[in-house]
Amino acid sequence: MSIYGDIPELSIIICTYNRSALLVKTLESLLSLEHLDKAEIIVVDNRSTDDTAAAVRKFIYSYGALLDIRYLLEPVQGLSAARNAGILASRSPLIAFLDDDAIPEPSWIGTIVDSFGEHPEVMAMGGKIAPIFESRRPEWLIKPFELPYTIVDLGSRVREYPKRLHPCGANMAMRKPVFDISLFPLELGRKGDSLLSGEETWLFEQIRREGHSILYHPQMAVDHFVPAGRLTEDWILKRYYSQGISNAMKSEGLKDRLVLLLKTAAKVVYIVVDSSISRSEGRKLLNKCRLESIRGTLHMIWNRKRESAAG
Repeated sequence: MSIYGDIPELSIIICTYNRSALLVKTLESLLSLEHLDKAEIIVVDNRSTDDTAAAVRKFIYSYGALLDIRYLLEPVQGLSAARNAGILASRSPLIAFLDDDAIPEPSWIGTIVDSFGEHPEVMAMGGKIAPIFESRRPEWLIKPFELPYTIVDLGSRVREYPKRLHPCGANMAMRKPVFDISLFPLELGRKGDSLLSGEETWLFEQIRREGHSILYHPQMAVDHFVPAGRLTEDWILKRYYSQGISNAMKSEGLKDRLVLLLKTAAKVVYIVVDSSISRSEGRKLLNKCRLESIRGTLHMIWNRKRESAAG
């Protein structure tokens, strides 16, 4: 029993969409976690059309006596909507998010619960994310591409996240009062098969504006599946284009848009200079991706301007 009596110390929210086979592997991995009795698991099905519901019911039937687990259907399409549904259904003062294709280390729960207990000033935390490549890692997947592929390793020391970085959705945890500031914005984040993002960055910006700390802990570690379909140049180009759209969607008001345009102009200058000296295939592809990000940003700004002019 937790120190909160019948209330679990940690709510683990797993949002899923049409990946039942991977989800089952993630759920089975939870059975090996230490301190599983301190947690509740909420599986949020974001309107899957495969056998996700049946797979979760089968898992609950087989292992429901060993862990506190619930299935929740969220009919509004979008990762932000699914996460918000899990937050509202949670009973714990601590909330952790785990991707439906991530495998946590056995000490994952204990690391999260103990770290929040030892650091009352910390409102959010994350940790290492190691890739499980379905196929061979491409030679062009150089270091700058690791973050878009959710590969995270900031070293073996517990410390605050650098200002320009924050935890990734595959492996992040917060105190529940964080969501008194705001839930995840519905206009940002993945919807179905789209690659829009930015909802996590937006939320962590709000946390930092409130003056709260965000902790990196190397023992809060997961392994994360990277499917072969994402290990292509076409996919990473689309990923950067969608990131550009997401960046523009986060800008609110004339001042934010002017700042974004100035940053975009600076990126163009950097790309021109870097392209003149880059020789490796990875660096060449990186600059193509950066241009796609700029294209996505400008496309979104232009569309917003047209919509505004149209009234």
